[in-house]
Amino acid sequence: MKLEKTYFIKPAEAFDANKLDYAPMFRKRFTIGEVTEHAVLSLCTLGCGQCYINGKRLDGDMFCSPVSNYNKTIWYRNYDVTDMLHVGENIIAVWCGNSWFNEAMDAPGDYDEAAWRDIPKMAMALEVNNQLTLTSDDSWKYTLNTPITYNQLRGGEHFDSRLYDEFWTSYDYDDSTWRKAVQDKIPPKGVLRECKCEPICEDEVIPAKSVTCISENKYIFDMGKNISGYIRLKINQTSGDTVTIRYGEDIYPDGSLNQIDMLERFYPNNDFQTDKFICCGKEFLWSPRFAYHGFRYIEIAGINNVKLSDVCGVFVHQAVEQRANFECSNERLNKIYKAGQTSTLSNLFYLPTDCPTRERLGWTNDATASAEQMLINFSTEKVFEKWLVDIFDAMREDGALPGPVPTVWWGYDWGSGPISNGALFEIPYRIYQLRGDDGPLKRCYPYFLRYIKYIMPMIETNKHFGLDDWMAPTADKVKESFINPILLIKFLRIAIKAAELLGENTVELEQKEKNMALKLKKKYIGNDGRCTINKQTAVSMMIVLDLYDSLEALAAQLATLIEENNFHHDCGMVGMQYLYPALNKCDLQEYAYKITLAKGYPSIAHWIDNGLTSLCEKWDMTESKNHHMFSGFMAWIVKTIVGICPNCEAEENVIIEPYYFEELSYAHGWYKGKNGKVDVYWSRTENNNIQLVITVFDEIKACYKGNILKKGKHIINIK
Repeated sequence: MKLEKTYFIKPAEAFDANKLDYAPMFRKRFTIGEVTEHAVLSLCTLGCGQCYINGKRLDGDMFCSPVSNYNKTIWYRNYDVTDMLHVGENIIAVWCGNSWFNEAMDAPGDYDEAAWRDIPKMAMALEVNNQLTLTSDDSWKYTLNTPITYNQLRGGEHFDSRLYDEFWTSYDYDDSTWRKAVQDKIPPKGVLRECKCEPICEDEVIPAKSVTCISENKYIFDMGKNISGYIRLKINQTSGDTVTIRYGEDIYPDGSLNQIDMLERFYPNNDFQTDKFICCGKEFLWSPRFAYHGFRYIEIAGINNVKLSDVCGVFVHQAVEQRANFECSNERLNKIYKAGQTSTLSNLFYLPTDCPTRERLGWTNDATASAEQMLINFSTEKVFEKWLVDIFDAMREDGALPGPVPTVWWGYDWGSGPISNGALFEIPYRIYQLRGDDGPLKRCYPYFLRYIKYIMPMIETNKHFGLDDWMAPTADKVKESFINPILLIKFLRIAIKAAELLGENTVELEQKEKNMALKLKKKYIGNDGRCTINKQTAVSMMIVLDLYDSLEALAAQLATLIEENNFHHDCGMVGMQYLYPALNKCDLQEYAYKITLAKGYPSIAHWIDNGLTSLCEKWDMTESKNHHMFSGFMAWIVKTIVGICPNCEAEENVIIEPYYFEELSYAHGWYKGKNGKVDVYWSRTENNNIQLVITVFDEIKACYKGNILKKGKHIINIK
């Protein structure tokens, strides 16, 4: 596409940084001949937008274009619009909102201080039969007199339905009062890059499960599930009536909505997760266009004649494909796994966000913790590859990275460090391991070297920097002074792998890794072979990264730690990444199973037993209730209970190795690998033997006990 040869166009208005309502509409009539080959539209909207051709919206894409550091990269998307055009007269219409590009509210991340802020604008190029047919220029028309009277992606949207004309995207609509757009005289600094991610789409419409009146004309609707998205409201009230819609993850004992924690800490000067709808006197079906929320509960004030069927929640997220699934005879475990799926999807919004409620920032520590399970369970590699470019953009010349990516400027001095910035290493390595694509690993290699050079002196001088074992259940948690040098060893090993793939010399990296490993073993492994930091996180990291002389001694230490904690977690988000693989490596799979299903605080099952449908940020269930950073157990479920272990580093793409837990009568799961799908089902027979059924689809290379399985069903009886 030749988007580089077009111009961004915008309203002919002076920009007011304090205005919260910019939502310009653009229109252009054009004429074409027969589409004999294909038609492709390239579109970039700053901040976000929706595009219509002949009255139909493109591709279900709800929030084009992706967030970035707009001074470094500007993402655009390509759309095949062949079937949307016709010979003769056509109309294209684009509606833009503020999104991250023009966030005017005081909120986490300081996007309101960004130098790039401006009125929302757009650039487009239409190629028909490989010929550039239409571009954005000053022949387009626009209006700022739109029904959207306020829009902030994280704040909400106000919509005056009295001002809405549903035919504004049609060719015959009267736009005589609209003005001519102007070319942007100061074009954005960033490099235009095509975003190949799946679009943001509406995935599921969830009818409200219950409604409760909490005061006059104020009601709480329970969706029964905590999701990312927005309301779908059917309403017919007197023209001018204002309906206020607030979203939240929790309610107080009296049934009222609980937003107070988020408001006081993060949004003290703004509305938070609040939409407003002004009625027009006739039936209207409405959802916001340029805001989304995280919620299970919706409070609606100012509504009359309440019907449960008039309110739905719309689950909105990146339209990634599901790559794996799991079910078993334990319903609590099924709910835990589904909660992990929900939290993963709720946080895919052109990057892995931390939560869909509070910040919606790309916290690298969360993504580091979840990368493996995300790539096993969903087709997240395109999202991750897009985000890796954002990470490259965020790296300073000295190699420093911030905690959240993208960022305006904030996050280099807090929330960063190896625990967070390990995403730079973890994501491309997992893509290589699980999908067999070494491209991201190779592209990251020069950034690996810069980051290692940056952190090496600080680690060698024992400087405290970055996060610790974040969100551990007690104050006595493993410190970053232990974790950072351990992670440096992991980074060096991944850099060595990338260097080998590129044919680069690895001698220097290997020597650094060897010296660091010897130093840490000497420092943290006692004469009895046990780790001197007697915590689940520390012992697990030493086990997984092979920093020991005796696995038996560390295995016994880890088992004792879990037993002494009554099979509950005593770790934060770092420990969760290493605890489960460490237990498997020590043949303590039953311990991993018990810790997953342990009743009471602190445990994952404790959240489910308290009625939650997604994963929490904190073990005590305060603050965000839709975080994914504790979701690493989902990879363990697929790899251990079902026994599907993807590994494209091996000739056999998938190794089948189930563990038959005594408590389960059956387990079933499937996984879509690079070259096909494998389905595994095992069950206990009446005489307590195991029947294992493995079905291989397509050309995936699945291996069971050293034997490559051919396409088809394999029934194996195990005594």
